[in-house]
Amino acid sequence: MGRMPHMIDLGTLGGIFSGAFGINDRGQIVGASRTANNLELNAFLWQKGVMTDLGSIGGNFSVALSINNRKQVVGYTETATNSPLHAFLWQKGVMTDLGTLGGNISIANNINDRGQIVGGSETASGETHAFLWEDGVMTDLGTLGGSISGASSINERGQIVGGSETANGEFHVFLWEDGVMTDLGTLGGSVGGAISINECGQIVGDSLTANGESHAFLWQNGVMTDLGTLGGTFSVAFSINDRGQITGFSETANGSVLAFLWQNGVMTDLGTLGGTFSTAFGINNRGQIVGDSETANGEDHAFLWE
Repeated sequence: MGRMPHMIDLGTLGGIFSGAFGINDRGQIVGASRTANNLELNAFLWQKGVMTDLGSIGGNFSVALSINNRKQVVGYTETATNSPLHAFLWQKGVMTDLGTLGGNISIANNINDRGQIVGGSETASGETHAFLWEDGVMTDLGTLGGSISGASSINERGQIVGGSETANGEFHVFLWEDGVMTDLGTLGGSVGGAISINECGQIVGDSLTANGESHAFLWQNGVMTDLGTLGGTFSVAFSINDRGQITGFSETANGSVLAFLWQNGVMTDLGTLGGTFSTAFGINNRGQIVGDSETANGEDHAFLWE
């Protein structure tokens, strides 16, 4: 008989906080953690029980958000102490600055197995636009008519999702494919954004509903479905795997916020590491989930749920 699903504390880099934001199909996990002095927040790679500090590009701050199956890691980092944040690619022990679209700040959110990277960057005009980075070149993906957009996820087919301001000032979910950004709308409110897309083209994120609540959604075959909550007023879906399993976090009926796994129409509470809250940010095709949770002693630690 197999072990029951459970949440494992991944520890920290010596400080009081850590959070896990991405996991690949090999079970390698990335995120960020306070170091022993609690002054630095550094990106980490966790594998086989060991959390490794990935450092930064000159500053005291870095966060790893995604890892592909080739062990390439992306996120954002200071390039010098108190400097603007830049997107990075870490591979084979080397962290490379990916630059910007002409402005000061960029963030890399996701990388696929082809090494294509997506995120958001300030432009030379001071706007923030979604980008695709490939083979050393960062390409501006534009917007849905407004001045702001950001790309959150890319699949192996090169389909990109995120959120963008529209010409009328709303913020909508978008799908970018073959050079065209398509408006996928919202759950009825004025704001929505996509956070993850799988190889089947299924998309998840969160959106305001017509009554003003913010709910997790699943978009597939042209239809955006409200996934509901764990009893509270808000939920967010952060990741979907190729089996259609979705993870995120939701408010409960008693007002706490807990990580969830949604599958086959049912949203299940994943519990905590002993504290009162948890959030889930990533799920791989094996159903392993990562995030962060309050512990019994009040610290906030990265976890692996499997």
